[in-house]
Amino acid sequence: SAACACSARSMAEAIANAISLRPVPLTRARFAPYGDVIDASHDAVKSMNEARFERFDDLCNVDLGGGGVAISVTRARTATVLPLRVDRVERHPLGSQAFVPLSHCTMVVVVAPPGEAVDAADLRAFVTNGRQGINYHRGTWHMPLIAFDVGQEYLVVDRGGSEPNCEEHELDTVVMLEAP
Repeated sequence: SAACACSARSMAEAIANAISLRPVPLTRARFAPYGDVIDASHDAVKSMNEARFERFDDLCNVDLGGGGVAISVTRARTATVLPLRVDRVERHPLGSQAFVPLSHCTMVVVVAPPGEAVDAADLRAFVTNGRQGINYHRGTWHMPLIAFDVGQEYLVVDRGGSEPNCEEHELDTVVMLEAP
């Protein structure tokens, strides 16, 4: 039908004009405007349990914004394949949100600076080294969590409480997340 042809043409035009976003390696300096990198390469190492373990303290700033802490585990039901069309981002205005893989896995995270609105041109993408986790600062726009393997599990640390703490924003411009 004419409506289907028009819709297909509009989709093709949108993709042709899309912003291509390719992840760069995640480092503390690159990610600092958006959050914290969580890994055991931190300098603040201490001994614990009769020196049988090394403990890496203060790996991120957990911002509870007056709420309680919620510690969860999430498990991927589907696997993501790149390239991926990024249609929306979300933010948590009341507190930070951290994701730490429970086994070795590469994560790709897409972020934009905190603010009332987000422009697709401000999106940045990072790829982890397989051992790093991330902690989004309060209000940082980010793409919802993706996993490349079914069953991948992540420890999640974020703000608990009854107040709504997730806002979503549909992007006006098509963004295609490419493979690193």
